[in-house]
This record gives sequence, structure tokens and C-alpha cells, in this order.
Amino acid sequence: MDISESPHDAQRRHWLQAGAAAALALAGAPMTALAQARWPAKPVTVMVPFPAGGGTDAFARPMSAQFSKLTGTQMVIDNKGGAGGTLGASLASRAAPDGYTLFMGAVHHAIAPSMYPKLDYNIETDFIPLALLANVPQVLVVNPKNVTGDFAAFLAQVKAKPGQFNYGSAGGGTSHHLAGELFKQQSKTFITHIPYRGAGPALQDLIGGSVDMMFDGLGSSAQHIKGGRIKALMVSGAKRNAAFPDVPCAAELGLPDYTVTTWYGLWAPKGTPADVQARIVEEVRRLGAQDEIKTAWAGNGAEFPNLTPKQFGAFVSAEVKRWAAVVKAAGAKLD
Repeated sequence: MDISESPHDAQRRHWLQAGAAAALALAGAPMTALAQARWPAKPVTVMVPFPAGGGTDAFARPMSAQFSKLTGTQMVIDNKGGAGGTLGASLASRAAPDGYTLFMGAVHHAIAPSMYPKLDYNIETDFIPLALLANVPQVLVVNPKNVTGDFAAFLAQVKAKPGQFNYGSAGGGTSHHLAGELFKQQSKTFITHIPYRGAGPALQDLIGGSVDMMFDGLGSSAQHIKGGRIKALMVSGAKRNAAFPDVPCAAELGLPDYTVTTWYGLWAPKGTPADVQARIVEEVRRLGAQDEIKTAWAGNGAEFPNLTPKQFGAFVSAEVKRWAAVVKAAGAKLD
């Protein structure tokens, strides 16, 4: 303290210096708890690891629109297809863990560890589970010009011409692929697998007639079934779907053990702050309560499961084990 400075002036100088230091520290550390509490303070990117137009998009796009409406902050869908959804997952695992890049994966990512032995990410340890967004039954859909009649007629055609009919999938190791392998095993038939870089391109070729059939999530096929461009012959499981009550279920058709669902979930990269995680989960729950989301989900034959992040994580771990057993039993390999 200067000898000419009064005690009052010295105290004032001290507080001014402390305030300036605090301001500099805040400016140099934008991701403090205070900044995190403002999430979302800028546009949020959701990485979808499949091309546009697939089943994941059927839920990601309505979610994006409602998020933007509720928060006033844009949610951007970034489609990064390839390698059965593992390319986009790999990119998302290396994204900045700040809450502004999220990952919307699917059942395929619980299958991938059994099909891709050299993955450079781990869905259980490199991501933080946030929410199970949708659960949808698989449906057997056909091009009505290539495959005629009901399920019984279809089965007779396939058995009469083994290998001459084909089915498209979102890629080797996806649920579309393994649903087809499981069907072949249980129905004692043989159909040829045609892998694509995502469900969207496969579905377009099904509509165009280049592919005969597909085991697809009801979410991406629903609008095309309603439009008459493809025909649904069977939904998996032991009950019919409320959105398509005229389509018989597998149990009715003599396949009581044919149960395959396509589910979609939301993750954050490992290291995302806990308070940001909580804010994301809070917004997802708000989204699920919106009438627009309920209508979109119902139209796709989907449920919006009410699981906590911990329950979602446990669900994913159980799915990884379940699909590992299916892959082993089917002897499924990448094409």
C-alpha cells in the first residue's frame, strides 16, 4: 500500500483487482458450470449414422423440429452413413464432450460389436446413455409387383425358388440383416442378402423393384405402406401393431419365436459434464410429452419408452449380449 493511500482506498483497490481477475478467468473458461447451465446456448448437432430417409430419420427429424420450437435453439441433423452405422458412431465418439454434438444410434449399435471385431469405439464405454427414444417392431415388407399374395403365398414362392428372391438391408450386421437371417433360420427358407449403405437407399430400391423384400423398422416403412408403394406381410412378435391392425403378427403365422424390434436411442460422448447431461435428459422428457411427438411416434407404430439413463444403459448392455447370441447361432458374417 502506498503511504499516501488511505485504508479505505486500499480496500477499494483490492476489490477492483479481484473483480478484474474474476472477469478474466470467466472469459478464459466459457465451459464453467454457469455456462453449462445455459445449455443450449448454441445450435445442437445430432449425428445420425445412416443416410437421410431411413428409420432413424423418421424420429430424428420430428425430434429436431420440436426441440427447436421448445428451446428456440436449432437442432441440426447430420447424416453420416456407412459401415452399418459404425462410421458415424466412430465420428461421434470423438466429438467434443460439451453437449453440442449428440449421437442418435439404434439397435444396430448393439449388434455391431459381434459383427465388427475391430471397432475403434465401444458403445458401452465411449458414450453416455441419455434416453431410449423409440421402440418399433420390425415388419416384413415386399414390392407387390415382385412378390404377390399374402404371407402364405409369399412363403410358398420363396420355398419353391430358393435363392431367387432377395432382401435389402441397411448394411451387413444391422438389424435388417439379422432379422432376415433369423427369418431364414426359423422359416427354413433361403433368400439372398443385398446390403446397402443405410435403410433409406435399400427402401428406395425396394420401392423401385430392384429388391424383392426387406425386414425393416416400421418407422421408415410406414408412410410407404400407407401409400401402397410397398406391402406389409407380417410384423414381428406376438401381437399386431395398433397403427397397422390388418397386418398379421409372426406368432399368428406360425413363427412364435420371431421377435425383432428396432429401437433408437440418444447418447453423448464420454466426458460430457453431468449437469449438461441432466439438461439434455430434461429436454428429451419435455419432447416426449408433446402432442406432435406422440402423433409422429404413433403414426410410425412406435412407443416412447420412459427409461432413466441408467436403465437405458442396462438395456443396451443386455441387447449387446442378446445379439451376440443371435449372430453366433446364425453364423452371420459381413458380406
